[in-house]
Amino acid sequence: MATGLLAAALSLAAPAVASAEPADGAGQSWLPSLVTDTPEEGFALAVKLSQKGVAKTQPDADVRKTLRPKYARDADSLISASQVIATHFRTIAEANDYWR
Repeated sequence: MATGLLAAALSLAAPAVASAEPADGAGQSWLPSLVTDTPEEGFALAVKLSQKGVAKTQPDADVRKTLRPKYARDADSLISASQVIATHFRTIAEANDYWR
């Protein structure tokens, strides 16, 4: 599977992220911490990390949209995207001491 296809597949998990820069433009970090209150928030952060990786790898939103039909029905691409999210979630879970 092509690298571009994997990157595009990651954006399927949630709405596309246009940029990896801070949204507020004030120079504040979009990722101040990996600590979250709940596993659900941790999973949402894992998805966001995956989206940011896609946007950084392929900054052209039009290219990502063009690739979407190629991966949206490809089970291998979707599984690969899930694996990336799972890796991020594992890191976040460890940072949160597994919410103990």
